[in-house]
Amino acid sequence: MAAVSARLPVFPWDKLEPYKATAAAHPDGIVDLSVGTPVDPVPQLIRSALVAAADSPGYPTVWGTPALRDAITGWLRGRLGASAAGHRNVLPVVGSKELVAWLPTQLGLGPGDKVAYPRLAYPTYEVGARLCGAEAVVYDDPTELDPAGLKLLWLNSPSNPTGAVIPKDELVRIVAWAREHSVLVFNDECYLELGWEAEPVSVLHDDVCGGSYEGLVAVHSLSKRSNLAGYRAAFIAGDADVLGELLEIRKHGGMMTPAPVQAATVAALGDDAHVAEQRARYAARRAALRAALEAHGFRVEHSEASLYLWVTRDEPCWDTVAHLAGLGILVAPGDFYGEAGARHVRVAFTATDERVDAAVKRLA
Repeated sequence: MAAVSARLPVFPWDKLEPYKATAAAHPDGIVDLSVGTPVDPVPQLIRSALVAAADSPGYPTVWGTPALRDAITGWLRGRLGASAAGHRNVLPVVGSKELVAWLPTQLGLGPGDKVAYPRLAYPTYEVGARLCGAEAVVYDDPTELDPAGLKLLWLNSPSNPTGAVIPKDELVRIVAWAREHSVLVFNDECYLELGWEAEPVSVLHDDVCGGSYEGLVAVHSLSKRSNLAGYRAAFIAGDADVLGELLEIRKHGGMMTPAPVQAATVAALGDDAHVAEQRARYAARRAALRAALEAHGFRVEHSEASLYLWVTRDEPCWDTVAHLAGLGILVAPGDFYGEAGARHVRVAFTATDERVDAAVKRLA
C-alpha cells in the first residue's frame, strides 16, 4: 500500500504547521494568507440553482447535461474567443486538482514518458507525473525542452504562484513548437478572469490556435471566479479526440460531477455580474496588501494576475515566513513551488476585508 505514496513528495502544507501555530498566537488572531481558499459568500443565484436541483436521485452523466455543455461552450466562445467550440470540445471534471493529479495516468503515461511543467509551479503537476511513474521535467522556456519522449506539456497562465501571464505572441510560438513535435499541451487557465496588470489569453483563443484545437486543452475552474471551491466545479476544453478518450476512461471510473453542481455551474457561467463583484473585492484587497508589503520592505515581482502577490525581501523564504508569522500573518513559502522560489513567499489576498485590514495594520 505504501508503494504509490512513496513516489510522492512530502505534503508541503504539513511543514507550515509550526508557523501557523505562531501566527495563531497573535493577540488579535491569525491572518491566513497562505492557502488562498475563497472566503466570500457563494452568489445567491448559484445557491438557488443548486437547491432547485437538489432532488436528483439518479446518477449524473460524466459528460454532463446538454444544458451544462451549452453553458460551457457559450462561455468559451464569448469569454475566451474560442469561436469553434462545440459539445465534443468540453468535459466537466470534479475540481481541477483531481484532473491535474490524474491526467497523466488517464492518458496512459508511465515509465519512459516525460511530463514537463514550469520551474516555478503548482506542485500537483509533479504529483501527477509521479503517480503514473513518468519522468517529471521542469523548464524555463518549453521550446528549449528535448521533445523526445515528451508526452505532456503543462503551461500555467496566469501562473500559480507568481501571477505571471504568458503573452499572446508567446503562446502562439509555444503552440507552434508543440504541434511541430506532436507534444500535447494542457494550459491551466484557472485564474484567467483575474488579470490585473495584464490581460490573460487562452490557448484556445482563435488568434493563438488558429481555430483548431488539435493538441491543445485548457483547464478551467469556478473555484476562484465564483467562490465555488467547495462545489468542485471545473471543466476542460479543447481537442475533441483527447477529451473523447478521457470521457471514455472517466465513464469507467465513475468520475461524475454531481447533478446539483452541474446546475449550479450553468447558473454561474451564465452570469457576469457576480464575477465583476468578486473581482472588485479582490482588487481592493490586492491594492491594500501590495502597498503595505512594499512599505514593509518587500519587492513584488510578476503578480500581473491571479489571487497572489509573489514577494521577496532577498532572504530565505522560511526566514520571511517566520518573520510574518511573528506578526500573526501566515504566508506560503516559495519553495513549495520549486527550488527557484527559495527566496520568495506567496501572499494570497483571499482573506476577508477585516483580516486584510488587520494584516495591513500589522505590517505598518
